[in-house]
Amino acid sequence: MLRLLELASPFSSHTLEQQALRNGEALIQTSHYDATGKSQSPVNIVEGEAVTSKNLKSLLRAYHPVNGTLTDVRFTVVVQYPEDSGFLIADGKKYALKQMHWHSPSEHRINGKRFAAELHLVHVSEDGRVAVLGYLFKYGHPDPIIGQIHNRLNELAYEESAQIKLVPFHPAVLKENPRKYYKYIGSFSAPPCTENVIYIIVGKVRSISREQVQALKAPLDIQCKNNARPFQPLNGRHVELYDEDRSL
Repeated sequence: MLRLLELASPFSSHTLEQQALRNGEALIQTSHYDATGKSQSPVNIVEGEAVTSKNLKSLLRAYHPVNGTLTDVRFTVVVQYPEDSGFLIADGKKYALKQMHWHSPSEHRINGKRFAAELHLVHVSEDGRVAVLGYLFKYGHPDPIIGQIHNRLNELAYEESAQIKLVPFHPAVLKENPRKYYKYIGSFSAPPCTENVIYIIVGKVRSISREQVQALKAPLDIQCKNNARPFQPLNGRHVELYDEDRSL
C-alpha cells in the first residue's frame, strides 16, 4: 500500500498530492523498496495457514456518492475523496475513507499466486490509524469500478492532465460487505515502508479486463508501469481469517 497518507494532518487533497509526488520520486529512484522492519507488506497469504478468528466480525461500511478527484501521481492513479465521503467500521473502530488507488500486478498473493491487479481503499481513524481494504483482480470480464472512469484514465494518459474531477463516484459494488476476508498488520509498501498498517484483503477475487489494466498503467512513469512491491516474509505474524460461511 502506497505511503500516500503518512504524516498527513490534516488529510487535505493538497497534502495527499504533494506526498504522493514525493513518494513517486522515491519509487522511481528505488528498485527494491528495502526496509528494516519485521512487519512489512505485501505478503503471501497461505489459505491453509490463516487462523480463523471468532473475534473478527462482518465489516460495516457506508460510502456516499461524492465528487472525487482522479490524480496521476506517476507511480499510480488515485481517486482522492473529500471529507465525509464515508467510513469503514472494523473491530469496533471507525475509519474515514480518504482515497483509493491501484497496483498492477497485485501486491498480495494467495497461495503463491499473483493476480492481475489490486485495488486499495485507504481509511484513516481519528487517532491516525490506517486501515486498507484490498480487492484482488484476475483477468476476465471488465470491472464496473474502472468502467466508470476508463475514459478519464485515457485523458490522464494522453492529454497530460494531472487531475480530473469526477462526477459523483462510488460504485455500488464497493458497498457489498465481503463474506470472507483476511486481516494482518503490515506496512506501507513504498519508502519508508512505515509499519502498523491494518490490511483487510477480501477473499473473493474480482475480474478485470486486459484493456482496463493497460488503462491503469498508461498514465504512469515508464519505470513504474509494474507498481507492485515484492512480497515480504511474515516473520512470525499470523494472518487472521473471517469466513461468514464457516461461522453459520
